[in-house]
Amino acid sequence: MKLIRFGEPGQEKPGVVLDGKRYDASSITRDYDETFFADGGIAKLQAALDKKPTLPEVAANVRWAAPQARPSKIICIGLNYADHAAESNMALPKEPIVFFKSTTALVGPNDDLVIPKNSTKTDWEVELAVIIGKKTSYVEEKDAADYIAGYALHNDYSEREFQLERGGQWVKGKSCDTFAPLGPWIATADEIKDVNNLRLWLSVNGKMYQDGTTKNLIFNVNFLVSYLSQFMTLLPGDIISTGTPAGVGLGQKPTPIYIQPGDVMELGIDGLGTSKQVAKAYQP
Repeated sequence: MKLIRFGEPGQEKPGVVLDGKRYDASSITRDYDETFFADGGIAKLQAALDKKPTLPEVAANVRWAAPQARPSKIICIGLNYADHAAESNMALPKEPIVFFKSTTALVGPNDDLVIPKNSTKTDWEVELAVIIGKKTSYVEEKDAADYIAGYALHNDYSEREFQLERGGQWVKGKSCDTFAPLGPWIATADEIKDVNNLRLWLSVNGKMYQDGTTKNLIFNVNFLVSYLSQFMTLLPGDIISTGTPAGVGLGQKPTPIYIQPGDVMELGIDGLGTSKQVAKAYQP
């Protein structure tokens, strides 16, 4: 299944994509949140859909919302592709580099990117996001797939000065409003045959900057779920963003390139759709 949410901010409803069309599923389930995933919501939704109910189609002009209601955590993995570590002039990690992204950064896949106040180094990062399906604690890698609800496309926007030049942890450069466009949908785990062999790409103003594959992950998806569960309880609906391949603005030679107002970022992952953000200047 492909799980979506739609509607204006604060008024989002759950839906599904069937045969390429969006349908309102709010008559079946309240929302795609922690409670939904914890209560076996995917199986219940599939059972309801198997009965072929008549669902209202969502009009084409209705906003795509983030397919996951605000989770308890957005956990990100840094430098998880060797080529990105090299372009960042950083050593390959011996263990996953873990940081958090504020849940207030979460927005719809095609919402505008707002360049933060006083930002001069806003950057892009196409990433595979993993959505946790049930409470996860001290899970072994061989069992990790059983705890995954699905996958989504994520653009892990970063402000490099905030992240790297102002001390403290990376979270400061990762958590600005609009810095986590997610979707267009969550593809349930059964839809993705090999999550460790997916093409992911990103272009800016029509020029391709990132074009990689998840087979180059240093730490693969199941390992990451297991690893994180040794340090914290992952709750249903939590998001793990697994890292980005080479091609970010910071890594451009001879001079880094950063996002300017009017720039258009387009990105996609096999089986997880595409998204598009237009950069806007911060307005108080």
